[in-house]
Amino acid sequence: MQRREMPAAADPFIEHCQELLAGIGTVRVTRMFGGHGVVVDGIFLALVAGTTLYLKTDATTRAAFEAAGCRPFAFHARGKRIESSYLSAPDAALESADQMQPWARWALEAALRARAAKPPSTRRSPAAAPAASQARPLQPAAKRSARTSRASK
Repeated sequence: MQRREMPAAADPFIEHCQELLAGIGTVRVTRMFGGHGVVVDGIFLALVAGTTLYLKTDATTRAAFEAAGCRPFAFHARGKRIESSYLSAPDAALESADQMQPWARWALEAALRARAAKPPSTRRSPAAAPAASQARPLQPAAKRSARTSRASK
């Protein structure tokens, strides 16, 4: 009889964060960089590092988060401390979904503003490729081989 391993138990803090944010949309959590990213209705608006939930802020919302005693998510890169636009959720907001709602909505609004401010993607879509009539015509094989044989002499 083949034995199956049971999946690892879900992280209770991650589940708690999902419940807190569920009131603003469909929550999806993915692993990233040793922590978790939180996406609500396709918008990345939070991250979890250890047992801290960090919410997206911007110039419009950061002061309210700082006034509530929230701390920035920070990391070290190239010998420097980098502070991100994600600040910890207020302690009171972690107590219930009702108390989390205004903070979660501010994070969602900040994430939407950040998305709107981004320049369009530079990735080329098939529609952006030059039309066949504009593409450089291929040379017949005879011309190519004659040119390469002259160059090698």
